Amino acid sequence: MRLEVITPENYEAALDIAVAPGQEDLVAPVVKSLAEAYVFPEFAWPRLICDGDRVVGFVMAFVGIPWSDGGRRSGLWRLNIAADAQGAGYGRFAVAAVCDELRGRGSSRAYVTWEPRAGGPEGFYLRLGFRATGEVSHGQTVGVLDL
Repeated sequence: MRLEVITPENYEAALDIAVAPGQEDLVAPVVKSLAEAYVFPEFAWPRLICDGDRVVGFVMAFVGIPWSDGGRRSGLWRLNIAADAQGAGYGRFAVAAVCDELRGRGSSRAYVTWEPRAGGPEGFYLRLGFRATGEVSHGQTVGVLDL
């Protein structure tokens, strides 16, 4: 498993990533994430998740984004694992890789948000060590992991 920079040669593979049916309301499509990375290049860190020659997902971190409390935060912005690749450890790998990147940039915490509904990713993030902060951002639960 590895992360790859998105290039003119592989961006179409990124656009083809589709989550499982019933998950579309949990994460924005990759095309929206790439548009946000283009508009906010100073904060976005987008990468493809690959296993051999196969593209299995997309992850995007946010780095040093201004937060409502006047500080700055870094964390996991998006995580899209292809429907046929879910449950194989790719999400866990991608979150760990993002945390390593943030740690290398001097961050002591990683933040994430999730939709608080049955079938959502809350259990996944809690198993990785994130804890709910009690904050809500755009209707989503805010979680934090000490790095």
